Amino acid sequence: MTFPGAAADRDEAAYVVVGAPLDISTTFQPGTRFGPDRIRRFAGSFEDYDHRTGRHFSDCAVHDAGDVHAWTDAAEYVDYLAGTLRDVRSDGAVPLLLGGEHTVTVAGVRAVDPDLFVCLDAHLDLRTDFDGDPWSHACVTRRALDAADHAVIVGARAGCAAEWERASEADVTVVDPETVADGGAAAVTAAVDDLAAATTYLSVDVDAADPGVAPGTGTMEPGGLSAREMAAVVRAVAPYADGFDAVEVNDRDDGQAATLAAHLLRAFVVAHADGA
Repeated sequence: MTFPGAAADRDEAAYVVVGAPLDISTTFQPGTRFGPDRIRRFAGSFEDYDHRTGRHFSDCAVHDAGDVHAWTDAAEYVDYLAGTLRDVRSDGAVPLLLGGEHTVTVAGVRAVDPDLFVCLDAHLDLRTDFDGDPWSHACVTRRALDAADHAVIVGARAGCAAEWERASEADVTVVDPETVADGGAAAVTAAVDDLAAATTYLSVDVDAADPGVAPGTGTMEPGGLSAREMAAVVRAVAPYADGFDAVEVNDRDDGQAATLAAHLLRAFVVAHADGA
């Protein structure tokens, strides 16, 4: 199964989809191993034409490279996956990573080596470890900050006391759901100075959405973003981004989470292509 409209040959691609079905540290509802193919499947309902940009998705030179088969050593898998994504970058294309649990984002961050990590997420994910595991999906932003200089976490509303304390440090900015609702995408772009000058990686954990919008995810948290708000943020950040992922989709709903993730990937591609 390939992402609909991803019809470009690998050597001509401007964007390369890579699936990463890792599913070993989800703490509540597993199933992210099914995420990449569910996202591909539920992308089949969309029109090819994007009226905001006047572009056809199928004309944006997207290639689907399939999945990188996951195994049980998360650190080793992330290293291998990062190498695959670096190859995409070396070929002059933008990696589009489909998860899989949020841990796979670290591979994308390593491949891009960004100044700025922007993440839509219900959770801060700033733990040094979770139950002794530094490669838990609950530690992703902490691991991302090993490479990135600054993290902007959009939609966060949950975290332990230590994570909120870590979030108060100078290299982390939290844009809560209420701020996004009040200020829209401008609230995100205004959160970081000189966004256009930064090398940026954009990650979408689908649980940033309210569970009523996308229930098919491992760790639901009420009070989240709307699909419209998430799409606006993705479109605003996309022209500055050098890599993208959509993660934490599982098989516990009727396709709502996968449909949202597919929509956001498409929104990223057309907005990035329009701003290039």
